[in-house]
Amino acid sequence: MSQVTAVLFDLDGTLLDTAPDLGAAVNHVLVEEGFAPLSEHIIRQTTSHGALGLLRAGLGDEQLEELGAARLRTALLDYYAAHLCIGTRPYEGMIDLIDWLEEQAMPWGIVTNKPGFLTEPLLAQLPALKGCGVTVSADTLPVRKPDPAPLFYACERLGVNPATTLYVGDHLRDIEAGRNAGMPTAIAGWGYLDEREDPADWQADLHFDTVQALHHWLRMRR
Repeated sequence: MSQVTAVLFDLDGTLLDTAPDLGAAVNHVLVEEGFAPLSEHIIRQTTSHGALGLLRAGLGDEQLEELGAARLRTALLDYYAAHLCIGTRPYEGMIDLIDWLEEQAMPWGIVTNKPGFLTEPLLAQLPALKGCGVTVSADTLPVRKPDPAPLFYACERLGVNPATTLYVGDHLRDIEAGRNAGMPTAIAGWGYLDEREDPADWQADLHFDTVQALHHWLRMRR
């Protein structure tokens, strides 16, 4: 692998631990509808599957459709949008890593499948991330991950070569998007990995269990 000259991060489960607030949103909807809330364990296993994935975990496919998947998804996202950054935090060590990237003048950015109406106000509440060079949300382009176009767009905006830009994510679609873009990829082992999946099957170039391990690897590559 050649020297890494830039880093792109997935958002939920990679850069930020958003499960507390997404979990509160789905549990608000479930309780309002008369159902039991999800456990923290299930929430962390399911957050990467989005709003519908969280609702499906609490209701099952049949009941979700009977109650109106679109209606419940809207209710979840409305609640979440009003409580975006209550329990959400950067993962331990992430701010140190971001500070180091900026000290090294190494461009970094975010490529997420979170819609822009949630991504932008969330990041606005986290001033430690103000140095982000580009943010690509689910609706920035007509396509989203695992399509490589969002990653190509981010690299173009940063003025960097995809072949030397590391993409870090906690879901198969992140690794697929990176591979489709010809980028080196790394699994965020600290994120929302589903215990029913084996990340070793994703064919990522790298797998880090902690943010600190990623930081150490990058330092050794400089």
